[in-house]
Amino acid sequence: MRHLFIGLWMLFGMAVPAVAQVSVGVGIALPGVSIGIHLPAYPTLVPIPGYPVYYAPRLNLNFFFYDGLYWVYQADNWYVSSWYNGPWALVVPEVVPLFILRVPVRYYRYPPTYFLGWRTEAPPRWGEHWGPDWEQRRSGWDRWTRSAAPARAPLPVYQRQYSGPDYPPVEQQQSLHDQKYRYQPRDALVRQYSHGQSEPRVLVPREPQAGPAAPQRQPPQGGVARPGSEPVEIPRQRGPSVREKRSQQGREGEHEGREERDWKK
Repeated sequence: MRHLFIGLWMLFGMAVPAVAQVSVGVGIALPGVSIGIHLPAYPTLVPIPGYPVYYAPRLNLNFFFYDGLYWVYQADNWYVSSWYNGPWALVVPEVVPLFILRVPVRYYRYPPTYFLGWRTEAPPRWGEHWGPDWEQRRSGWDRWTRSAAPARAPLPVYQRQYSGPDYPPVEQQQSLHDQKYRYQPRDALVRQYSHGQSEPRVLVPREPQAGPAAPQRQPPQGGVARPGSEPVEIPRQRGPSVREKRSQQGREGEHEGREERDWKK
């Protein structure tokens, strides 16, 4: 009996680290993040009327396509990828594109519980969900002229031939995308991701906060921010405005005219 207990104890001791190792590794696929999406084939994407966005009505996912990239809302986070099965980059709420934020609730195929009671024809109440600081940063996000909406980006249908074991590794995705998809994004955030999508990264705000400069926080090892972490601020130097340039040119012209009159005298 004693030997039996010792054997069971040793077997349990070996099993626990193995289980822990598996649980730690689930969901991580560098470069980028695996968020548990493993589609067997290229999804069916349908245009959302009046919006430059597509959605996937046959998926039990909040899966969208906008400005040349795929967008997924899952576990209270936004993710982006140039390929329909990832890997994915985390997008902080401060820089999610406006037209993604404006997608009505009815097109979320797997809405979170806090969407209950919200108007299905209106966008989610992001200000209520993310708080007044976010609302102040993105003031006016839900106001726009429908007739001024940009045209939809073409779908990267070339990816239909890549599924299952033929889905390309991340090292090949960039080159294939550049060869077969010539669309150039309009959105500044999308361009930021598109120019470095082969690297692990988190999409962060470009504008610094008003007031004293806050200490910068670096993303954790691997380049992917943890859900709930604060965005990294990238300060940008400010050049002289048009009014300042004109004022300076006027002063210089007046000074030159005064010197010319003095010389003639």
